[in-house]
Amino acid sequence: MHAKYSERGLRILAFPSNQFGKQEPGTEEQIKKFAQSYKAEFDLFSKIDVNGADAHPLWKWLKEQPKGRGTLGDYIKWNFTKFLIDREGKVVKRYSPMQDPSEVEKDLHNYL
Repeated sequence: MHAKYSERGLRILAFPSNQFGKQEPGTEEQIKKFAQSYKAEFDLFSKIDVNGADAHPLWKWLKEQPKGRGTLGDYIKWNFTKFLIDREGKVVKRYSPMQDPSEVEKDLHNYL
């Protein structure tokens, strides 16, 4: 999606977290190399916490938004939880980790 829609304004922001089954134990450099091996061209940020007292402020904010709440409330269940945010910075939809990115793409056209 990044390659297909970035010229129309899409920005994908990825935040690695080691809070889910210890799946991101590596350093930032190792994580970036891994992502590059899959030709990831989107913005990849530093490793953060998304749950708990040390959750990054951005993730606290995302989870507090009316459309940012999931079935577990303000808890992120697993890696690959996705949020669609419009051009004004409003969370318009939250997607579960199990939802395929193609589901995001279907909704994306309303916001580009």
